[in-house]
Amino acid sequence: MTTAFHQEFSRRLPERRRRDTSSPARKGWEKLRYTQPMRVSVLTVSDSVSSGKAQDLSGPAVVSRCRELGWEISSADVLPDDRGAIETFLRRTADSQTADVILTTGGTGFGPRDVTPEATIAVAERLVPGFTEHMRAQGQKKTKWAILSRGAAVIRGNSIILNLPGSPKGAVESLDFVAELLPHAIAVLHGARHD
Repeated sequence: MTTAFHQEFSRRLPERRRRDTSSPARKGWEKLRYTQPMRVSVLTVSDSVSSGKAQDLSGPAVVSRCRELGWEISSADVLPDDRGAIETFLRRTADSQTADVILTTGGTGFGPRDVTPEATIAVAERLVPGFTEHMRAQGQKKTKWAILSRGAAVIRGNSIILNLPGSPKGAVESLDFVAELLPHAIAVLHGARHD
């Protein structure tokens, strides 16, 4: 069954973007059936950033990458490492249907206040382990520490929630590993068929 959402996602990237294959995430755009626009909400989870003691570098880096990929940013927010606050944000954003993908950055490590995966799983309706398994596997090719990321990927309603690492480089690289798959996954979530 073809839905309006599927038709919208079937539009191809503008010619100038299709030719740019400089980043790993763009190398597969030529073969990608479901493309723009995809609405993305970005959440930085950090005690130090939310308190004003540190500058948010990861959130803007993720926002910039999403825009380079032609995706629309529906919101960009910062929260402390507080599980209840994160859960509330994820529920509200997914249930409002204002974002197809919610990307979090931060809070995925082993620290005592790293609770982003727990908050994400708490609001999940379905798990999507393949995204984070792939991110960790590809990340290990760059650094042995990638396996220590506890990020989760889940579905709530018609949104995919994906946890990215807290460092700007790690967040963008992890996003690049799965960026090619996200538009198709969202289209299928909205009723499109696998081909």
